Amino acid sequence: MGISGKRTAAHKVGFYVCLIDSIKNADAEKPTCEGLPMEVPGEFDSDLKITYTYSVTFEENNDIKWASRWDYILVSMPHTNIQWFSIMNSLVIVLFLSGMVAMIMLRTLHKDIARYNQVDQEDAQEESGWKQVHGDVFRPPRKGMLLSVFLGQGTQIFIMTFITLFLACLGFLSPANRGALMTCSVVLWVLLGTPAGYVSSRLYKTFGGEKWKTNVLLTALLCPGIVFADFFLMNLILWVEGSSAAIPFGTLVAILALWFGISVPLTFVGAYFGFKKPAIEQPVRTNQIPRQIPEQSFFTKPVPGIVMGGILPFGCIFIQLFFILNSIWSHQMYYMFGFLFLVFIILLITCSEATILLCYFHLCAEDYHWWWRSFLTSGFTAVYLFVYAVHYFFSKLQIVGAASTILYFGYTSIMVLIFFLFTGTIGFFACFWFVNKIYSVVKVD
Repeated sequence: MGISGKRTAAHKVGFYVCLIDSIKNADAEKPTCEGLPMEVPGEFDSDLKITYTYSVTFEENNDIKWASRWDYILVSMPHTNIQWFSIMNSLVIVLFLSGMVAMIMLRTLHKDIARYNQVDQEDAQEESGWKQVHGDVFRPPRKGMLLSVFLGQGTQIFIMTFITLFLACLGFLSPANRGALMTCSVVLWVLLGTPAGYVSSRLYKTFGGEKWKTNVLLTALLCPGIVFADFFLMNLILWVEGSSAAIPFGTLVAILALWFGISVPLTFVGAYFGFKKPAIEQPVRTNQIPRQIPEQSFFTKPVPGIVMGGILPFGCIFIQLFFILNSIWSHQMYYMFGFLFLVFIILLITCSEATILLCYFHLCAEDYHWWWRSFLTSGFTAVYLFVYAVHYFFSKLQIVGAASTILYFGYTSIMVLIFFLFTGTIGFFACFWFVNKIYSVVKVD
């Protein structure tokens, strides 16, 4: 066996391993890597002693940057081809959805808007479709408080994820240090309380809410409280089992201090500026009496639309999800942050376009309840993620014991909740832009 290595100026060592035949050594006590390969006869009467030898050669290379020190692993792994295949498959989905959205925006809507603006208001009232619900499309949703809280937390998670992946792509977060990624995420989440409070309060005010104290407290405590309670329960199981992976009590106290000492006050600051600003102006007025929604077909009903909406976004990420789960549960090193960031961008586009398409179809069916549906349509991707995690548990892992099973599904639940808020927020703001865009050009009295 022969091993050759190289050392960079930063003293990072990378090895290229190649297998060769064992060398025939005259003196077994002083083996060398020089000479002819050892021959093994087909038949022999006595025991045959084989000495395995290796050599290490260090070559200093000052041209390799610190951020590129893992490239030699990426080149040597066969997973790279699978990643490119996954990305190409996702890009095909994105192009298909982009074409559909472009067709709606450039042809269907343009033609409808032109015809709608050419006729008088009485003739327009006889038409059907998305134009007929202009007086109800901006009616505040039910449970607007909860929706605004989810959107505030989703905005916080989105910004945190984007910055973390961007720093990882630039090489600031080492794959060898697993804690660096988590530490960066937690610190960013703590510091991003202001955007969460601002978005939540601004939307809640737009929905006509007046209980601003309840809104700010729920934004600061609801979702983080669920995650912390789940995490504390999992850590308690590790304490009982005597595992070295248990988080010390002092670290939990430090996390609570960061949460209540920094994140919560910053959330109040963001909420103050959000409530101070006027509500988001809607392009059309809302009627006092809600319009009756006609009978819907199977595909335009809420549940089938929500279930179908998460299929395409999940199809873009499930291969990348396999490598992430391997990294977490099979103790493999994850180093493909460039691929992950690219898939992240594809996920954003896919969630946005799939939700816009379904939102348009529902508006054409004169169903104006799009607020929650836009959030749940893309957020349903998290349900497929959970189903895939269950499949991964039974097919790839060999976990024995109730404690290990509870730990797996407990940590998976945290990941699913975060992903639900993240994808749901993307879909909501995409539809919010789309609905404002199409109704802002419709002339109504």
